[in-house]
Amino acid sequence: MSPPLLQLKEIALTFGGTPLLESAEFAVAEGDRAALVGRNGSGKSTLLRIAAGLIEPDKGSRFLQPGTSIRYMPQEPDFSGFATLRDYVRSGLSPLDDPHTAERMMQSLALTGGEDPKKISGGEARRAALACALAPDPDILLLDEPTNHLDLPTIEWLERELDARRSALVLISHDRRFLQNLTRKTIWLDRGETRTVEMGFRDFETWRDEQLAEEELNQHKLGRQIKREEHWIRYGVTARRKRNVRRVAELDALRKQKREYKSGSGKAAMAAAEAAQSGERVIEAIKVNKSFGERAIVSDFSLRIMRGDRLGIVGPNGSGKTTLVNILIGELPPDTGTVKLGSNLAMAALDQKRESLDPNWTLSDALTGGGGDTVMIGEEKRHVVGYMRDFLFSPEQARTPVTALSGGERGRLTLARALAKPSNVLVLDEPTNDLDLETLDVLEEMLASYNGTIILISHDRDFLDRVVNSVLVPGGNGRWTEYAGGYEDMLRQRGADVVRKVEAPKAAPKKKAAAAPERAPQKRKLSYNEKYALETLPAKMKALEDRVRELQLRLDDPDLFSRDRKTFDETTMALGKAQDELAAAEEQWLALEIAREEIENG
Repeated sequence: MSPPLLQLKEIALTFGGTPLLESAEFAVAEGDRAALVGRNGSGKSTLLRIAAGLIEPDKGSRFLQPGTSIRYMPQEPDFSGFATLRDYVRSGLSPLDDPHTAERMMQSLALTGGEDPKKISGGEARRAALACALAPDPDILLLDEPTNHLDLPTIEWLERELDARRSALVLISHDRRFLQNLTRKTIWLDRGETRTVEMGFRDFETWRDEQLAEEELNQHKLGRQIKREEHWIRYGVTARRKRNVRRVAELDALRKQKREYKSGSGKAAMAAAEAAQSGERVIEAIKVNKSFGERAIVSDFSLRIMRGDRLGIVGPNGSGKTTLVNILIGELPPDTGTVKLGSNLAMAALDQKRESLDPNWTLSDALTGGGGDTVMIGEEKRHVVGYMRDFLFSPEQARTPVTALSGGERGRLTLARALAKPSNVLVLDEPTNDLDLETLDVLEEMLASYNGTIILISHDRDFLDRVVNSVLVPGGNGRWTEYAGGYEDMLRQRGADVVRKVEAPKAAPKKKAAAAPERAPQKRKLSYNEKYALETLPAKMKALEDRVRELQLRLDDPDLFSRDRKTFDETTMALGKAQDELAAAEEQWLALEIAREEIENG
């Protein structure tokens, strides 16, 4: 076994008088792929910052092999002091790194580098933080929630990129599929201590549940043993005094063991306040179109959502997911077409950016509406502290300002507000952001028992598979296609991934000597093949659109399946192939058109 590149031993840290870490330790060897898991608030991010050398623990030691390079990606990157994202990304390079690796990494992550850090979205901030960590190609990568606020194309690109790298990885993430695909070791931080198991996250949760069940059983046995000893002390034979003294001492030791036992963190108790049943037809969209300028967001779109449906919406950032949902729920009018809302609808919405939270509120204000100490959960009044406990907030947090809450706490608070409103339609925009895996489990259980209709935007593939029964996918030029089942079912039906394929450039070798002065990059020009593609792709897309329309008309024949099953199957396969070819052509044309505009305007 190779010696560890990084090792933490017996790490202890106390915040505000409360021990956060008591005996935490782990080691990272060359080629390791480790998941660092634990409840929100357990200290995962703090432990990762200690591993990165950014926080000094109260006790314990940190050892880093001399010459080992390490890069850390925080949950909330600090862009202060940087005029552009290029400046920020280049700050992660060492003097021996090729400066152009930063440019190539930003290009792979769809960043120009000229973005103003004060005006970027959450997704752009996360991609910049990733570029800063990945560009140097370090020996160890410490990534804290790298998939948060990223769209599916970027998440799947990141999976391929990390899988191909030589760097050792330690990942904190709430994205189960991401952890399952990348990790071979799991570090479990629980009640201030760590346990490392040589298994990937795919097998970890089953093992963890077995450990917790055994622990609970042992505590039950301990309680029964204490009762037996207490009964013996009171009523047993007392002829042998020495024996009695020994048993009294043993009873005290058992009581101390029981007293000092730290139970696992509580479990959230989410429940949605449900309104009266809606009508059978919830939403019907008929030939809806919506554009912003020349860009089509929704084109000739028709959809019917019935009571009890669970619709998932996926796609790259900027593809129009939120716009489409706002059109469906009546918040945004279409340019043309009709959206009909069913009868007796009661909608509750969770917004992705948590914009419903006033930063001037306290946690109690956010739940009570700013007055009193009761919360209305449907028709029932509850004390705010009791409702807070359902979402894992302590009574002491009632007066905590919203601005002081962590990302996970803000996520739970937004859920608490949305679920208190009586509803028969839940509209959830990226509800998994910042939530820990245990809270996600509770949210999934609640949604499984919800009797109404669910419309869900999410980048979490595992969450989609567990919650939805159909998936809407953008196909380019405002077209959207619905597939039955979850995310994996959609992939099988399409026969191709929903994401565009973005290949990361190979990391440049590190220089052995001091870097030469940076040369100004030559102005990029379109190649002959790129110019030819720009000229010919519009006609190709038009032909493919006609082909798709022709095949769709054949399948619109309701008797085709029963009359000629072979023709139906062949037409279905041909339609899928034509749709994929059209989507690929549109993606290629859009990338070339953007490149052309940047060259002409640069």
